[in-house]
Amino acid sequence: MKQMTILAIESSCDETSMSIVKDGHIEVATVTLSQIDIHKMYGGVVPEIASRNHIENITIVLDECLKKANMKIEDVDAIGVTYGPGLSGSLLVGIQID
Repeated sequence: MKQMTILAIESSCDETSMSIVKDGHIEVATVTLSQIDIHKMYGGVVPEIASRNHIENITIVLDECLKKANMKIEDVDAIGVTYGPGLSGSLLVGIQID
């Protein structure tokens, strides 16, 4: 039986994160890019700034995760993405990746 390979995307707030998981429980690679230093000066997460940073970082995180796993996007069988709860602008970035 072929292993199922899933790309998991998390962009609900201020971290852009992706993991590649096989068979639902074997972590192959994870990459997380945090925005904590950007939002620190505002005393909390600014939704517009968070979503703009996701836009800038989403492909960087994807490329790094695939590289770390030594895989191509064609090797992925399915994509799972956080769709809520979270900041709507940030969630939209993760949902729209293609």
